Amino acid sequence: MEARSEAELPRGAGWQFEPKWDGFRCLARRADGKVDLLGRSGKNLSRYFPDVVANLSKLKARRFVLDGELVIPVDRALSFEALQMRLHPAASRVNKLAAEHPARLIAFDALEIGGRELRGETLAVRRRALEQFFGAVPAEAGLLLSPKTTRRATASAWLRRAGSGALDGVVAKRLDQPYLAGERAMIKVKCLRTADCVVGGFRFAGASRTVGSLLLGLYDEDGKLDHVGFVSSFPESARPDLKRRMMGLRGGTGFTGAAPGGPSRWSTERSGQWEPVKPRLVVEVQYDQVTGDRFRHGTRFVRWRPDKRPAECTFYQLHQEAAPSRLMADLERARK
Repeated sequence: MEARSEAELPRGAGWQFEPKWDGFRCLARRADGKVDLLGRSGKNLSRYFPDVVANLSKLKARRFVLDGELVIPVDRALSFEALQMRLHPAASRVNKLAAEHPARLIAFDALEIGGRELRGETLAVRRRALEQFFGAVPAEAGLLLSPKTTRRATASAWLRRAGSGALDGVVAKRLDQPYLAGERAMIKVKCLRTADCVVGGFRFAGASRTVGSLLLGLYDEDGKLDHVGFVSSFPESARPDLKRRMMGLRGGTGFTGAAPGGPSRWSTERSGQWEPVKPRLVVEVQYDQVTGDRFRHGTRFVRWRPDKRPAECTFYQLHQEAAPSRLMADLERARK
């Protein structure tokens, strides 16, 4: 079952709210003595998370299908970067990473338990079955039960913590609804933030030679400008002026620290095709998540900031939001 994005949490009765954890969505299936972890795309993730497979294989329950999120706690927060590192072709590397930072499965729904088919049951019934299932799950199993609430105020408090080391937002589901696989039957809401960034370069949009995206930077503690992401959400009517701005600054120093095209898991062949500019323009952008000191997704243009000096645009803006969420720690304590 998938989710559609909305700007705010739904109001009224009949909703259940759950934290949207910062991990890999996963169906954990055990049948005929075998455990499989299936990603949202249908890809089998079992080989990348042998620690989770081993833990689920030890459970007394011989048959189940759980819907949940694969997460990796690191330093009291959830590390999406650690999850990405698990997707490695070498089993030896995966096993080493699993030993250093074991993964967890946070379950929030059940499709089948003990041979009992639950897809056609309401969420309220499925949740009760899931809670009963957890009554027999030992604390050391690495399996956690996601909290839920029917109070919008509690969900709003969770939403304010989103992007702070564990949560990616909040999900809302109808209590009277069956499990609708493949349908966008849930609502997801993210807490969007803004940051002021320096324009350190740009990319042309193909052969048209219009400006396709601006490359964003923030200054580190040593005063170097590091590449942190891009913004491309400009209307066509604004692109001629955008090109004039970039041409006037073209050929500057650009990024003096981490630059586009440097070694990273985000690099592509196109990453090296960019034009540096003098770091004089400041732009305010909206973002949802940060991974490894970079915006995980493309950002949205908000406005130019001619009133702000580029030197003021530092990583402090991102780091002040990164206090670990208490929710994950509460979950771990509840299982002990």
